[in-house]
Amino acid sequence: MKSDLILKRFFSKSMLQHLLENQHDHLFATAIHKYIKNPDSMTYDQLFSQIYSYIAHSYRTEYYYKNSLFNKILLKNHNPRTTVAFTEFPIARSKADFVMINGIGKVYEIKTELDNLERLESQINDYYKAFSQVVVLTYEKNVEKVEKIVPTSVGIMILTPRGALRTIRKAIDDREHFEMEVIFKILRKEEFESILSRSGKVLPECDAFSYYKNCYAAFSQIDVQQAQSEMLRELKSRISMEKRDSIAKVPESLRFLIYTDKAGEQCLPKLDHLLATEYGG
Repeated sequence: MKSDLILKRFFSKSMLQHLLENQHDHLFATAIHKYIKNPDSMTYDQLFSQIYSYIAHSYRTEYYYKNSLFNKILLKNHNPRTTVAFTEFPIARSKADFVMINGIGKVYEIKTELDNLERLESQINDYYKAFSQVVVLTYEKNVEKVEKIVPTSVGIMILTPRGALRTIRKAIDDREHFEMEVIFKILRKEEFESILSRSGKVLPECDAFSYYKNCYAAFSQIDVQQAQSEMLRELKSRISMEKRDSIAKVPESLRFLIYTDKAGEQCLPKLDHLLATEYGG
């Protein structure tokens, strides 16, 4: 499949920010004039929807896979008030495409028709250092190749040509590979401080240079299973309840983009205005 950088970059935070600020973005304009006939009479909502539909049927980007997971797994099968998701989440030397946390933490590694499998083995190994369940989401013709690379504990799902998610193999919980340093590095300063306090550890009194090292030394004394559980608790608090409550009001094509944007629910009034505006108006 020939690469199309315009479509790969279409649902991006920078593009959305430009549109919200001045209703113009060069990449957006290029894409809609390339893939949509007579866009001037359409609203931005209609334009987003049409580009998303084109991607779904003709050029399934990583964003399409992520947004499908968000809409069909998190919003449909879980409660967004008790389940959160992250994207491009750093774990050891890798970045997870999609991480979902409720009672457990599950990493989804996405391999689209546009990807190769060169780093899949090392990515899976990294994810198990901090999370107990890992799933590869791919397309049907790729399943056999994936099965030859990943351990049997790794789940496999496919995104069908019609956009449905189908489980080929369920993920098996594996807690044997947690690494304390990897878990600790995922946490922000206030998060590992909260965990230390809840675990009865005294925060060190020392200079800033030594503080991180001494906090890790204290953190390392916690049972690794408990540390991982506490990490999940802290990560869930990163997503505000306001964002969780408001995301279902966003058009389906934009949900994961808005959900993972730092502005989040604060940009919704501007977004509503943009979506209702005619592009050529």
